[in-house]
Amino acid sequence: MIVAIILCVIILIAILLYNSIVGKKNQIDNAFAAIDVMLKKRFELVPNLIEIVKQYTNYEQTTLTKIVELRTKAAANNLTDGNRNQIDQELGAQVKSLMVNIENYPDLKANSSYLNLQRTWTESEEQIAAARRSFNAAVTNYNDAIMMFPGSIIAGIFSFQKSTLLSNTEEERKSLNAKDLFQ
Repeated sequence: MIVAIILCVIILIAILLYNSIVGKKNQIDNAFAAIDVMLKKRFELVPNLIEIVKQYTNYEQTTLTKIVELRTKAAANNLTDGNRNQIDQELGAQVKSLMVNIENYPDLKANSSYLNLQRTWTESEEQIAAARRSFNAAVTNYNDAIMMFPGSIIAGIFSFQKSTLLSNTEEERKSLNAKDLFQ
């Protein structure tokens, strides 16, 4: 009788641990989907930004072409998570460069449409950063659950794999020098 009770307790603990790990894994998927939603919002803002900039400047065609190309690639449904993240990073760098170079155009900076779009863009970037923090928190929580005892036993039995945190590239870690962008 005591053996049966101990066995039931062990099985119950295993079930609770398994469900907890699955829940944490689902939180990662949810957090990644939130990042995807924020990136889609960013990709939808890009054409508006380009159109407003075109109205006021004769900005380098190659930069605008690159931004449009990256946006089109990012909107494609057949991207892997890694490709989408790489394109997101490239697009972010191109748009940051565009925003800094726009400082040369006082009429554009004063335009209410541009100012509204810039506020929306800033808000979008903040939401993306928050979604990435949420994703990394979910990944850390999940990784802790599958690596710490007794969750590691259940994770090993059911082949749960460690998830990877989102991180910046070496290029993104470098500090931005606005003077270099104007040369």
